[in-house]
Amino acid sequence: MPTPLRRLRVAAAALVLTLLGTGLTAAQPATAADWTPKPPPMTTPWTDDVPVDAPLPEYPRPQLTRPDWANLNGIWDFAVTGRDAGPPQSYDQQIRVPFVAESALSGIQRRISEHDKLWYQRTFTVPADWSGRRVVLNFGGSDWETTVLVNGRQAGPPHRGGFDAFSRDITDLLTAGTNTLTVSVYDPTEAGGQAVGKQRRDHDIVPHPGGGIFYTAASGIWQTVWLEPVAPAHVTRLDLVPDLGTDSLDVTVHGAGLAGHTARVTVRDGNTVVGTATGPAGGAFSVPVPDPRLWSPDDPFLYDVTAELLAADGTPVDTVGSYAGMRSVGLAEVDGVQRPVLNGEFVFQTGTLDQGYWPDGIYTAPTDEALRYDLEAMKDLGFNMVRKHIKVEPQRWFYWADRLGLLVWQDMPSMATGRTPDAAARVQWAAEYDAVIDQHLSSPSLVMWVNQNEGWGQYDQARIADEVKARDPSRLVDNMSGVNCCGSVDGGNGDVVDHHVYVGPGNTPPSATRAAVLGEYGGLGYKVPGHEWYPGGGFSYEDQPSLAALNDRLVGLLDTQREHSLPAGLSASVYTETTDLENEVNGLLTYDRQVVKVDAARVRAANEALIAASRDPAPPVTLPVGDHVSLRVTTPGHTDRYLRHTDALATTEVVTPASGDLLKQDATWKVVGGLGNPECYSFESRNYPGEYLRHREHRVRREAGDGVLFREDATFCPAPGGGGVRLSSANFPGSFVRHINAEVWLAKQGAGHPWDDPATFTEDTTWSVEAPWAP
Repeated sequence: MPTPLRRLRVAAAALVLTLLGTGLTAAQPATAADWTPKPPPMTTPWTDDVPVDAPLPEYPRPQLTRPDWANLNGIWDFAVTGRDAGPPQSYDQQIRVPFVAESALSGIQRRISEHDKLWYQRTFTVPADWSGRRVVLNFGGSDWETTVLVNGRQAGPPHRGGFDAFSRDITDLLTAGTNTLTVSVYDPTEAGGQAVGKQRRDHDIVPHPGGGIFYTAASGIWQTVWLEPVAPAHVTRLDLVPDLGTDSLDVTVHGAGLAGHTARVTVRDGNTVVGTATGPAGGAFSVPVPDPRLWSPDDPFLYDVTAELLAADGTPVDTVGSYAGMRSVGLAEVDGVQRPVLNGEFVFQTGTLDQGYWPDGIYTAPTDEALRYDLEAMKDLGFNMVRKHIKVEPQRWFYWADRLGLLVWQDMPSMATGRTPDAAARVQWAAEYDAVIDQHLSSPSLVMWVNQNEGWGQYDQARIADEVKARDPSRLVDNMSGVNCCGSVDGGNGDVVDHHVYVGPGNTPPSATRAAVLGEYGGLGYKVPGHEWYPGGGFSYEDQPSLAALNDRLVGLLDTQREHSLPAGLSASVYTETTDLENEVNGLLTYDRQVVKVDAARVRAANEALIAASRDPAPPVTLPVGDHVSLRVTTPGHTDRYLRHTDALATTEVVTPASGDLLKQDATWKVVGGLGNPECYSFESRNYPGEYLRHREHRVRREAGDGVLFREDATFCPAPGGGGVRLSSANFPGSFVRHINAEVWLAKQGAGHPWDDPATFTEDTTWSVEAPWAP
């Protein structure tokens, strides 16, 4: 759970942002007093903290703030019509915005189909002191096709997209006094061709068995709606990209009505100005940040930024606040291996798969404290990264990641699985991805874009990776997460090669141009009684019999990465997952966030050890590639035995100078570069060239073969052992080549098979590399 000190620091930061805005008291529907929420399937610690009339009151856009704004969250009139119907004659329900219609916190809690259209309506008045300024209506997010009307007239074209923010200048549609705002939303979810992520419309909105890895749909407005007054010439977006090579912040001040204006950007450390510069409005220029304090998970320091639009005479006509973190992200060769680097340093990125669903709000966290909590909980468990999986969160989520210091891999939500997207779907998906990239370009925590996942809606993988890199060269790009899974196709480019291995951790091999990452692993499950979404219906990738077993298994996976996967070239890993989610019980936390399942101190220590090992690695264990060797047993009492093949099976046998030539040849192996991972090794038979030691069905044997599985099974990564080396399987890290009763097996200590017997396990899995018996 979050520490009291961290809660205090974060609460203070939240107060600063809350006070940035002065809210408008706007008229609510006449029947708001009659509105009540529906009972959620599970309650979180924040379910009952949601105000009826003013949910999520915090300023919603922390990287572009203005002092005057009006939050329109609260009770709106609501109706559902047929897809092609016009505005309803009457609104017979009320909904609490910004919670989706499927959620309990909305007060509606009903399934929405591709045949429905959602209608929202409320009234508002514009404060008198906004007179003379333009009025902009902002939506943090609305899924999917959203049409806005003010006083019965449409405000701009319909917005299509569920994950990007959008705005409408409604000044010319306003009347004096009371104004009526009407919003319609059509969301076909996976029946359409758009990005949907994990949403599925055929899932009941109440707990039910099944569902697998897909979840309840989320339709309509799901992020804050607000008004703000702006000058005719005003800022619409800030691009803030650090450049550590020149100790400067590259900035672009985007806006409306920019002709004849310049931009001035000032960077501050508290009350101290560290740099200021003036440049073209709408064009790029640099602000000096001398001797910058670098942003990192260890020190997530943020500079305050002010951007001003200046008239020709130098008078500011618009001023916005923001923040920036000075850091660099890249790829570099570290000790001969491609690694991701932060501020020029390789630091292992250990994170969790974070899907961002809530049992009471579905797509929308009940409060800002709740939104922050998941990130804070992972930070307290020692993780330094989260992969935001197939969803894009509100901008305040990124603010908390920036403020708390967690690296973020951001997925672009995928189109529906099981079909190839048509031309129109591709155009829409790409346009929405461009908008998402642009809107989150300035977040220091975001270090990698993940384009596609496991082949879902896949197309043009290589081209998309190149285009994303061109649009945002300041971050890494993952062309496909899970290239080894589910029919996905690797584009072959981008900055990382990304495997999924359950339970794992597996051992993704790096290449000469891409770092190796484990985009998903784990999935250890435990059902906590009283905290199940559908009691008895949960599943995991590997059920654990007790919390003690869960802790032992999880810490074991983290230790295996430190001891074996990291030296073999792995640079990052993503554990599945942050919380349980509907019928998935893989979470480190329960779905209701009421229980932290794991021992925080043990998990934090394991993560810290993994990160520390990447900063100060132990000397690598190397073997003489190209040479012939013999592998001698080191178990006391058996040190005259050597690993040999007998009728294609690996065994051990006593070998002496008096032994026959055939035995000496059988006990001799040529060390070659790893067939399945260049950072590891393979062992070719001396007298059967082209045949290698490999494991199959746990037994180690001498075989020839081809294909990915064979190459991985025939690759072993060395780890230090007293008096020799231990040979860990490249694709099953933590499983070792072991002799027992003269037979040789791939064994995992205490795993349950006879060959996994923990007695003398370390001695039996340690081999002395000797001169070859048959040179």
